[in-house]
Amino acid sequence: MHQYKINLLDLPTEVLHIILKKLDSMDVLYSLFAINNQRLDNIIQENTFTNTLNFLLITGTDDILSVCDRVLDRFCLNLLPKIHNNVKSLILNSLSMEHILLAGDYPNLSELKIFNFNIKIALHYFTELCDLPLTTCYSSNLCKLSIRVLYYHDLLALLDGRLKQLNTLNVVIVQQEYNPTNVYNVNLSHLKCFSLQYDCSYDAYDGEILPLLQRMSNIEVLNLNLIIGSPARFIDGKNIYDEILIHMPRLHTFNFCFLIFSQLNHSAQYLYKDDILQTFTNIIVKQVECMIKYRRYNGLKYLLFSLPFMFDNLQCIGNGFSNIIFNHVIRLVVDDDIPFEHEFFMRVACCFPLLKVLTISNSMPQSPILNSYDNQLHSTTIEYPYLTSLCFSLAHCDYVEQFLNDKKTHLPRLTVLS
Repeated sequence: MHQYKINLLDLPTEVLHIILKKLDSMDVLYSLFAINNQRLDNIIQENTFTNTLNFLLITGTDDILSVCDRVLDRFCLNLLPKIHNNVKSLILNSLSMEHILLAGDYPNLSELKIFNFNIKIALHYFTELCDLPLTTCYSSNLCKLSIRVLYYHDLLALLDGRLKQLNTLNVVIVQQEYNPTNVYNVNLSHLKCFSLQYDCSYDAYDGEILPLLQRMSNIEVLNLNLIIGSPARFIDGKNIYDEILIHMPRLHTFNFCFLIFSQLNHSAQYLYKDDILQTFTNIIVKQVECMIKYRRYNGLKYLLFSLPFMFDNLQCIGNGFSNIIFNHVIRLVVDDDIPFEHEFFMRVACCFPLLKVLTISNSMPQSPILNSYDNQLHSTTIEYPYLTSLCFSLAHCDYVEQFLNDKKTHLPRLTVLS
């Protein structure tokens, strides 16, 4: 039997292209591009290999790291200056972003993802950007933007037409502010997908958020994660349809979570879950859940959200939360004026399998008297396999013992305790 040795470069161009497409594009660029072979360079410079560059590595424990210095140096010195015109998406670690971004002009860049971007790094790069004129931010080809802004009017300033091709906008508004005198020439004609996270007063919801949403006539995907304080009326499915959805004829995907704080009055002493859910007959989502909690001094908070739950954070759930699996939630606040027993934290571990950050707010001590069923539960150790941060906010010391007693709770990744 004869044995033949075939060099990679002996293969036809079509076959070579098929083989390279099955490999990681970063590996192909690093190993085979710019090695003094024009044929390989012509193949690898195609958009298949250069459109998206991912400079991150994810470890087995889900830690996000940058590629090694040797790989980074080769890309920045030899590769990026030659292919930067083709790059449309960059995925970076904040520690290496300056090195990468300065290696080319990237005229066709439409997506930039930066990971491990903490406050110290943000201050280092963006301190000089405070109080700049609003006209400073401009792009003719940016199509997707995820951003945290300080105030609502900062969001409006981005929507005056300066981002001409923007079709996807994900926004977190950090601080409450209601200033109805701010008027901008908002241009939303290209916007197809909008996500908003905002802890606002009812005045801001009624006077700012609703007017903005009502102008999004071309929107197709809408995600709203809102905390609304002291509304003048109860917000339910009929309100959401009449005040938001009816203005969006092209909408096909709507995910929402509304946490609403209210005061009871003489005309409406009680809210009933079934009555609220019946108001969602015109909503395009298949399933809606409602959780109601009466508070002291005629206070009321109720949570309305679509299922499946698509947000990564959830606030103010108590003992009465529904047994639903929240596969996307990594940050959770539990709050109640009824004690949290061992069984409650078992339910939390089951219903929030990917939980990383947990805040406990409950000043009531756990019950010292256990029946036989409770004793059986207490013999079961609860595990939170991904929990890295645990905060006790106005919490009774019983909950500290609940989580730091390894016979009750196992926290293999906990690194932050406050």
